[in-house]
Amino acid sequence: MLRPRIIPCLLVQNNGLVKTVNFKLPKYVGDPINAVKIFNEKESDELMVLDIDATANNVEPNYKMITKLAAECRMPLCYGGGVRTAAQAKKIIGLGVEKVAISAAAVENPQLVTQISEEVGRQSVVVVLDVKKRLLSKGYDIYTHNAKKNTKRSLFEMISRFEELGAGELVVNSIENDGQMKGYDLELAKRVRQAAHIPITILGGAGSLKDIGDLVHNCGIIGAAAGSLFVFKGVYRAVLINYPKQSEKDDLIRTNYPFKK
Repeated sequence: MLRPRIIPCLLVQNNGLVKTVNFKLPKYVGDPINAVKIFNEKESDELMVLDIDATANNVEPNYKMITKLAAECRMPLCYGGGVRTAAQAKKIIGLGVEKVAISAAAVENPQLVTQISEEVGRQSVVVVLDVKKRLLSKGYDIYTHNAKKNTKRSLFEMISRFEELGAGELVVNSIENDGQMKGYDLELAKRVRQAAHIPITILGGAGSLKDIGDLVHNCGIIGAAAGSLFVFKGVYRAVLINYPKQSEKDDLIRTNYPFKK
C-alpha cells in the first residue's frame, strides 16, 4: 500500500548545509555529508538536496558533491540545483541519484521537462515550484532565483502543463512559510492535491509532527517535506539533525489517514 512520505529537504550553499527563513538569511547548520549519514541511521523515507546558489549564479551542478552524496545515501535521493539540460540530468542520474529536480529552467523552458523525461524516464523528473500568494486574488505566482524573480506564471496553469510535458512529480514550496515552523499552507496543499494527477510533495512551514499529520489528514498520500523541522530542535532552534522513529511515523499516519475528503 502506498503511504505518505516524510522527506528532509537539505539546502546547500557553498558546499555547506544552510537553512533559510522566507528564502533569506541563510544560517549554516553543518556538513551535508554528515547530515546524510545521520538520516541513513534514522532510516529516512527519502532525501531532497537543493543547491540554492547554482541557478542564481549560473553555474553547473556540483558533480563532485553529488557523487559523494549519492555514494553515502542509502535512501532515494533527489538532487536539484543548476540543471539546465537533459545531458546534465542524465549525468546526475548516472552518478546514482534517483531523481533530478528542476525549477527555474523548467519555468523558463517547459520543453526541458519533456527532454529530461525522454532521457532518464518520467519517474526521475521532479519539478520544484516556489510560490507566493497573489495579493488581490486566490491564485499563486511562481517565483525563481531564490524567490527574487516573479515569473507571473500561474501555479495551477503550470501544474497542468508540466504534467502534460512529462513531469513525474511536483514539489510545491510556500515562500511565505519557509522557515517559519508554524505549519503548512493547507489551503495551497489541498488545491494542489486536487489539481495534480501525479505524485506531489508539499514543502514550507512544518514545525512539528502534528503539522505533517495535518497535511496527511487534509491531503492523504502525499510527500511531506521539511527543512527546519529536521535540522533544529526546541524553541531556541538548536542545531540537531533529527527524524521521527518508525513507530512515530506509523502512529502519525494511522491517526490521520484515511484523509478528510
